[in-house]
Amino acid sequence: MRRFWLEDVISEGQEIISLSGDILHHVRDVCRMVVGDRFELLSPQKLAFFVELKDVSKKKAIAKILEVRSLPELKTPLIHLCLSIPKFASFEAVIEKSVELGVASIKPFFSDYSFVKSKAKINTSREVRWAKIVKNATQQTGRGSLMPIDSAIPLSELLKNFNQKPSKQGLFPYEGESAQSVSEALQQWSQSPKEEIWLFVGSEGGFSFKEVQLFQEFGLLATTLGEQILRVETACVALVSIIKYHENLWS
Repeated sequence: MRRFWLEDVISEGQEIISLSGDILHHVRDVCRMVVGDRFELLSPQKLAFFVELKDVSKKKAIAKILEVRSLPELKTPLIHLCLSIPKFASFEAVIEKSVELGVASIKPFFSDYSFVKSKAKINTSREVRWAKIVKNATQQTGRGSLMPIDSAIPLSELLKNFNQKPSKQGLFPYEGESAQSVSEALQQWSQSPKEEIWLFVGSEGGFSFKEVQLFQEFGLLATTLGEQILRVETACVALVSIIKYHENLWS
């Protein structure tokens, strides 16, 4: 079923929804829907409205609400993907897969091997494009909220925000000899219920020795994802999937 993300909140008891702008373009011109077609509208209220198209014109489309259902909240612990900014094509692939996998947020940061090393290199049009990728992936998955992408900051600042405690754990993949397997690293985590898990992934080139020392100062565990060197996109998907399995987030 086709789904579209609504920017507006739907009032309680509202039966008719007027569609314009980007949604109208997709309904009328891209999907070529006609009167009688049915689809879902996802709202910021974490609700999905099953609607039927009643009228389509140049300026707007009219849809009638047939059913309403609640969209599920993200399960805890929430997974935050902290990513040293890689090449933009790789970053965009990670954004899409993160939405699909239920990542709570992406926290980009600048590091020694980042593709870009300052906020000045990330223009507004780039951020608009990332937001569009998030929205498109949300529509495809039927997720109940748009995944935020935080403003990029230096790694040192991000680690200060991390503030590890029993309910907040984190790790980072590393290719060095000191890294342990993911299962070994997870066994060292506190058995207390966790609210958040922060995963720090490097860009092409990984992390410098200085950065590894910084991670360790903040109590983060170095882990290996195997002997093969993974692309950034693959490493993110693999690590998030492993954590979801370990924390029983797939059920």
